[in-house]
Amino acid sequence: MPITLPSLARLQDYAQRLHAGITQPPPAGAMPLHIAGQRCGWIVPAAMAALQPKGLAHAAGDTWHIGRELAPHSAALAEVCDAVAVTLRDAGCLHGWRNEALDIYSLAPETPPLGRIERTATRPLGLRTLAVHLNGWTPDGRLWLARRSLTKNTDPGMWDTLVGGLASSGESLDLALVRESAEEAGLTPEDLAARTPLRTVVQIHHHLPEGFQVEDILISRCVLAEHVQPRNQDGEVMEIRALPPLEIMDMLEDGMFTQEAAIVLVDDMLQLAREA
Repeated sequence: MPITLPSLARLQDYAQRLHAGITQPPPAGAMPLHIAGQRCGWIVPAAMAALQPKGLAHAAGDTWHIGRELAPHSAALAEVCDAVAVTLRDAGCLHGWRNEALDIYSLAPETPPLGRIERTATRPLGLRTLAVHLNGWTPDGRLWLARRSLTKNTDPGMWDTLVGGLASSGESLDLALVRESAEEAGLTPEDLAARTPLRTVVQIHHHLPEGFQVEDILISRCVLAEHVQPRNQDGEVMEIRALPPLEIMDMLEDGMFTQEAAIVLVDDMLQLAREA
């Protein structure tokens, strides 16, 4: 695959500036959060104020707890987590409502999920999420990109990776990537047969208006066959284009991409530059 990449120095300089903005400390007033007795996140003050009067969260020293005495994966914990999400929604703490459950993970590495919760409730609680992205290249060295719909709740109209999304509750990372590839770009498993294994690039720690984003970013690279034409299927993308890396670099430096997409694109180009 012939690729004309930005210089290694240019990529490294941009990556350094980018990563400085995704390694932020917890927001002011946020406190460590335990769910079912395991350290899971950072609860922000607005969530504390909404949950404590309902008895859904309480403080013990400098730590907050949800379902402290409940067992992971129990029906009782699921009921509490559902009530937490609804209470946060009714208090105006959530950025929308997706009616999609994500797994709740301990912050300890390599631990299985302990429950599930509404997707938009993860940020006020600072819960760790897992995002999978696909960098889809053309055989002649261009990169497929998607521009987000103007109706998206987050980053409307911004440019994004061809495929990117969060793994849903109970879904493997590979299955999440295949699902997102079908929904966002109309790609089949056969189209992705030559993709590289998912690898973790970075864990984001980033302030959001509704809370704290703690997110593992994983990427896979695939050279799509010449006849493959990505087409959005879920209405969340307004445009898909294949552009050369030098043009993409200019767009990155002009702030035209989502933060997550910028991380994924630059990391992939850096890896290719180092391999060259």
